[in-house]
Amino acid sequence: MDKKEIAYKYLQYLEQGDITNVVGLFNSDGIVDSPIYGIKRADEFYQGLNNDTLHSELHLKGIFEQSDANNLALYFTYKWTLKNKQQVEFDVVDIIEIDINNKIKKLKIIYDTVLTRELVDQLK
Repeated sequence: MDKKEIAYKYLQYLEQGDITNVVGLFNSDGIVDSPIYGIKRADEFYQGLNNDTLHSELHLKGIFEQSDANNLALYFTYKWTLKNKQQVEFDVVDIIEIDINNKIKKLKIIYDTVLTRELVDQLK
């Protein structure tokens, strides 16, 4: 898979809640840096996200590639229904760093967390 194929698969698996395949896109040391959940191994992050999620809907707005490096950014709208049926919608930028084996080594998530943090805290 090339960078764009990884990006499309990532969004597809994330929307479907297919955690096994999402994590399969990462290398064994892959990490996620999230404004809500912190920095975690990919498997830990996606299991936690899945535990808090009833439904996700993603709408891709753009993929931005860095031509001279293995980095790209995904820009999308995330409609998130939490386990307690609270809903939140926000725009997200995911910065993805891909290793030489075409596996994600780091994914940094960027979005405004003002409302989201409050709703996720209610799940605890």
